[in-house]
Amino acid sequence: MRRFVSLIPITLLLLAGLSACGSKSSANQNKTLNVTLADEPATVDPNKDTDTNSASVIAQTMEGLYTYSKSNKIIPGVATKVVKPTNHGKTYTFTLKKTAKWANQRVTAQDFVTSLRRMADPTTKAQYASVLSAFKNYNAVQHGKLAPSKLGITALSKTKLQIQLTKAVPYFNDLVASKYYPLNTAAVRKYGSKYGTNAARAMSNGPYKLVGWTGSNSTWRYVKNPHYWNAQNVKIHQIKVAVTKDSTTAANLFNAGKIQETTVSGEYVRANGNSKQLHTHLLGRMNLLYFNSKRQTTASENLRQAVSYAIDRNQLTNSVLKDGSKAALSAVPRGDQTNPQTGKDMASEVGNLLTYNVSTAKRYWHKYLKETGKTKVTLSILTDDSDDDKKVGTYLQSVLEKNLPGLTITLTQIPHAQHVSRDFAGNFDINLIGWSTNWLDASDYLDLAAKGNSVNFTNWNDQTYNQILTSAENQSGQARYNGLVKADKYLMRVKGYVPLYQPSEAKLISKQVGGLTYSLLNDAQYQYAYWK
Repeated sequence: MRRFVSLIPITLLLLAGLSACGSKSSANQNKTLNVTLADEPATVDPNKDTDTNSASVIAQTMEGLYTYSKSNKIIPGVATKVVKPTNHGKTYTFTLKKTAKWANQRVTAQDFVTSLRRMADPTTKAQYASVLSAFKNYNAVQHGKLAPSKLGITALSKTKLQIQLTKAVPYFNDLVASKYYPLNTAAVRKYGSKYGTNAARAMSNGPYKLVGWTGSNSTWRYVKNPHYWNAQNVKIHQIKVAVTKDSTTAANLFNAGKIQETTVSGEYVRANGNSKQLHTHLLGRMNLLYFNSKRQTTASENLRQAVSYAIDRNQLTNSVLKDGSKAALSAVPRGDQTNPQTGKDMASEVGNLLTYNVSTAKRYWHKYLKETGKTKVTLSILTDDSDDDKKVGTYLQSVLEKNLPGLTITLTQIPHAQHVSRDFAGNFDINLIGWSTNWLDASDYLDLAAKGNSVNFTNWNDQTYNQILTSAENQSGQARYNGLVKADKYLMRVKGYVPLYQPSEAKLISKQVGGLTYSLLNDAQYQYAYWK
């Protein structure tokens, strides 16, 4: 009798415990994850996005034929499998999942055709249409010589899609995963050029729907998409995003428990380096200076050389940024490409081509003053109004005025979307930009200085460089690698642009949250996040 009685409360406790666990799990599913973004997105139209903030929103709400796993490996997305190309690497044929859906209809092969033809169409003015440059007939379509329907992409049926290239592209799978998104054909017809200008004028086929973004506001939500083919594995139902430009504010919000993931700056990293909630990682990105070649005062190699040699990049990363960022060695960031024979990293193998030498800087500066016939020059540096860009701009202003006598630097610091508009308008003297890649291949950074590239905002045009780069990109294997190394060395010798540093990102992640992982290419994908 005593034993039986004593078991009753234990049993009740066990049942109560199971009930509590179930309640906690259910409550967590509906618990909002609060995160920040560094700036407002300019658009959620994947044909037109040109900035990392827009790309971040698109990556959470859209899915291409391929996507990335929680460990950042390429896996099937809308496609049923990762396919092997035929025709010497120039033809890809995909089968689409029948379960891949928009809100109330299947994602079809035609939706990919609609999207990529629209992107290639010159009337769309897609500023990164060059990601389609290897598609059959791309150049003719871009220059209006052929109709967009002639682009090398065809819907063979509702679930069969074929892409034809003019040459094999070694990083093609990354493009498929990160740049070639579908667009709902009916929605594009309905909204036309206004597609993606706010949440109401866009459709999602990814793990989350975008809710509450008006096109200009600084807060919105990602709400779990019940139609997503893998919705059963999306654990967190709602995510609230708030634009937070100041890292001190972000850290304070995190420490107060109001947000669970945010980016912080170097000061916080230095002061809280032992925190288990602080995570840092290098980005597949290069922050650099562009010089406007259409303006007489900035169209000078002597100026570019003087500025480059006057900057102590190690001081910039170690004493100003203090967040794990690395001084640039050349145009190619660390980890971007490896030698196919030796497996060594290209950036390390090429070595440091961007030395700090004040006497050399002054020698080029005197040449510049002589060629311009001036003794004093005032130049403006255009930057974002983000915390890090403000710090970098102030540092550049200080060291350039100190090391180059007669130079006055003014700073123009504006919101990111406005900055991007001025990039494409060529409205700057010197421009601090950051370039993030979607694939690990040096050509993406070297193309920034190529003739005809829509993001060569400098309008710099060097025939020798163009020939070296084109020759490299038309080869494969070791010959291609060697050609890209040659292009990198030449570009740095003449300073077609001036790389500064490879950024590191410092994230605060709540110990209550799991599943957030980062890589050189990818930010965290919230579809893999969960409450612990």
